[in-house]
Amino acid sequence: MTSWQEIERKYYMQTVRRQPVTIVRGQGTRVWDENGKEYLDFTAGWAVNNLGHCHPAIVDAIRAQAATLMQTSNQFYTVPQLQLARVLVENSCMDRVFFCNSGAEANEGAVKLARKYGRLHRNGAYEVITALNSFHGRTLAMVAATGQPHYQENWKPLPQGFVNVEYNDLAAIRSATTDKTCAVLLEPLQGEGGVNVPAEGYLKAVRQWCDQQGLLLMFDEVQTGMGRLGTLFGYQSFDVEPDVMTLAKGLGGGVPVGAFLAKQQAAVLEPGDHGSTFGGNALTCAAAYASAQFIIDNDVPARAKTMGAYLKKGLEGLKARHSYITDVRGMGLLLALEFKAEISAKVLPACNQEGLLLNAVRPNAIRLMPPLTISKEEVDQGLERLERGLGKVV
Repeated sequence: MTSWQEIERKYYMQTVRRQPVTIVRGQGTRVWDENGKEYLDFTAGWAVNNLGHCHPAIVDAIRAQAATLMQTSNQFYTVPQLQLARVLVENSCMDRVFFCNSGAEANEGAVKLARKYGRLHRNGAYEVITALNSFHGRTLAMVAATGQPHYQENWKPLPQGFVNVEYNDLAAIRSATTDKTCAVLLEPLQGEGGVNVPAEGYLKAVRQWCDQQGLLLMFDEVQTGMGRLGTLFGYQSFDVEPDVMTLAKGLGGGVPVGAFLAKQQAAVLEPGDHGSTFGGNALTCAAAYASAQFIIDNDVPARAKTMGAYLKKGLEGLKARHSYITDVRGMGLLLALEFKAEISAKVLPACNQEGLLLNAVRPNAIRLMPPLTISKEEVDQGLERLERGLGKVV
């Protein structure tokens, strides 16, 4: 048998701490490795596979589109791009959309839009306020936007124009706002930063401050969008409308696609201001359209809300039985389990052995983000495997 992990060590840049599992097939909530072992996938490609692995609606769309048209330049109109644009705008508070290839690119585009908005409406303002423990991507600019010093240290000097302040702290945003500020960029719920839920009223208060100051409020919904929190978009869970929203991950259901959307008054980009060779690609847009339409038509967000509450209740049961678990937090099917000690690196392989894939979001916390189509039986099975795995560590 080919040793794929040895090939990775020989040829691939060593930038990822991989779990020692080579996945060769997926279906729904389950994946199988090269040895035929089955796992419940509670990572879903980092909150990408919202409809699970190889969902028929997405597979059929890819097959049909691949046999018809895969790529043109954006000099021309293509049907899948415009179908996807329409379904996103008509089901959100936004008016315009631009497609790209990833969440980092979506956030880059949003920042460009904000800077032009600042030039036009804020006397040349260009700074964007972001939150500590945020995550907005790995390009140089988005590393600067990401309020986590350990992501920034190796890449200094960082691009200017970002101010990182405490999350959940309106006073910090107010203090950081100057005549250079053009926008505030926040995740409605911080994912990679530890699954941090905002305090009640925080996002509404930020919305009011931005209105008072003439700033754009931009939500990074790369992880929270497309049903993950129990509503189609995360902002709907908090009854707050942003001026700009970014999407990726679950938007494509497994294919690489991102987007940033804006309300009409914020949609200041003009021909030549922005572009992308593969952004809005016919193949990825066909897949994303099929995924988005299925999510909307079948009210998948409501299922995520129900199954998320069921999974959270099960995790709280684990906490009640085991004193080394200190917190259960999150919304919908974006949840975290926190421990007294930094044992996450040991929990992952122990759970792998039990047939459960997880993500270490912090040295002392694991993140659970299974497909939104997960069944009650799969939740129960996952909880059983998680408890057995934890039993091997503590």
